[in-house]
Amino acid sequence: MPAFLDSAEEAAVADEPVLSVEDVTVRFGGVEAVSSANITAYAGHVTGLIGPNGAGKTTFFNLLTGFDRPDEGDWSFNGRSLRGIPAYRVSRLGMVRTFQLTKVLSKLSVLENMRLGSTGQLGERFWAGPLKFLWRGQEETNTERARDLLARFKLDKKEHDYAGSLSGGQRKLLEMARALMVSPELVMLDEPMAGVNPALKQSLLGHVKSLREEGMTVLFVEHDMDMVRDISDWVIVMAQGQVIAEGPPDSIMSDQRVVDAYLGAHHDTDISELEEVVVVGREGSSGDVADESAVPRKDGPA
Repeated sequence: MPAFLDSAEEAAVADEPVLSVEDVTVRFGGVEAVSSANITAYAGHVTGLIGPNGAGKTTFFNLLTGFDRPDEGDWSFNGRSLRGIPAYRVSRLGMVRTFQLTKVLSKLSVLENMRLGSTGQLGERFWAGPLKFLWRGQEETNTERARDLLARFKLDKKEHDYAGSLSGGQRKLLEMARALMVSPELVMLDEPMAGVNPALKQSLLGHVKSLREEGMTVLFVEHDMDMVRDISDWVIVMAQGQVIAEGPPDSIMSDQRVVDAYLGAHHDTDISELEEVVVVGREGSSGDVADESAVPRKDGPA
């Protein structure tokens, strides 16, 4: 049970994990990109997933949302196994995601991109498409919701612009707004702050906080530690495909395993000490002291 929950919340939340992942592993050739990963995301909380580049975070997201398939393990959303379920069905169940590299349709307008996020549209059916009177009301409802969300994300003045004309930060906002068109229960954000200017970062930060206030559950990948500390209730750390630590943000930031994962196990060791270790190791393995000349020293070449 996460330490950030008080005793009253424990009773309410303990039986309400929205997302449960058990021993998920995926291999690419001989490399385990994700290795026996286990995580739980609790209802109404913001969970951060952090780790150095190459830790397996985005691959993990792809597995959970149906874009990749694991070699082992299982995961469930509200008690329902998602193994083998394609991405479009995962989204319909109320578990949506954004991407590190935004997936907007550049040649469609901002409003059209938003309307595409709606599910169950009668006008998309072959037999109903030509019969506009069947779906006109539904499209008007979808359009009204899309405009409300665009106003919330301050993109309402861009609704007729091509999505491809938006800045990188505005595309992030559009993708998050489009994800909300399905009224999701779990929102998964893959590096929402990547490549975003400081002014828009504050806007995105506010929107993520508002998702929690509205009762949604958020799982996000991020490298901005200030953001992680600010909005996360719980933080999970991955390194080399494995979950190596989890806990409240403050304790995670001071966890030696996390520091080592980002900076290396010998990051706080004087360089001269490391050089001596290398020299001794070489002498022990080859017996050739001449190898010491290959190791750079603080006092420069002899």
